[in-house]
Amino acid sequence: MPITEPLLQPDLNEPGAHQPGSLLSAPKPLALVVFLENVGHVASLRLPRWVMASVDFLTEEYAKILLQLYGAYRRYDRVIILEDARATGPELAAALLAVSRTHTVDVLLLVHGHAGMLVGHRGQHTVGAETFAPLLARCAADPTALALRMVYGLNCYGVTLAPTWLALGAQVVNGAFGVNWFPEPSLSVFLRRWLAGAPYSEAVVASNVTANRWWRRILRSSPAGPPHPWLVSSQQVVYGRRDVRIDSK
Repeated sequence: MPITEPLLQPDLNEPGAHQPGSLLSAPKPLALVVFLENVGHVASLRLPRWVMASVDFLTEEYAKILLQLYGAYRRYDRVIILEDARATGPELAAALLAVSRTHTVDVLLLVHGHAGMLVGHRGQHTVGAETFAPLLARCAADPTALALRMVYGLNCYGVTLAPTWLALGAQVVNGAFGVNWFPEPSLSVFLRRWLAGAPYSEAVVASNVTANRWWRRILRSSPAGPPHPWLVSSQQVVYGRRDVRIDSK
């Protein structure tokens, strides 16, 4: 089963608590920023480069098909996809700052991750303190710089970045405890529910429950024994100041 944390009330002394994603903000149209880089890496496997390139291409195209299929382009005023050479820290920071001027921003992190960082283009670019520290400083100097609302990520060790996203003004964010072994069906279930109007926390929990159900059969975990380590590692936590739906103001 997924582990979820209660959604927290905002602490007005907390960094980012005065961000424009708060309830006092004037409504803006919605934008979705998708940080998309698979790299072609499969945990614990050493694959030939051509196989990695194929996995990278197919998984990224699959994610874009899901966005089309479940209606992201109908529900969002803008959809910005940062992939390939644009999947870097500077590109992510620039996109978030630019689109926040005119839109409320949701973020999808369809990338690998390590503790405290995301893995960007070809696995050669990481997104960590060198990107987030300047963004935090910018928000401290100008509380209107970012208009983040929700952040949903498939990245491993996502819980380690949750405090950062909240400090940047996100209202709600998820994260895996460790290696996230189950990007699917997690992503498709989350997108289907979220884009259909379900609350964020409900969409995250449903995606994790479905992934556990599918993969428990494959991993053959004993109902009477401890859960498989992959199930524990992939459990999702939801943090936030308030739950949101896609049409929340």
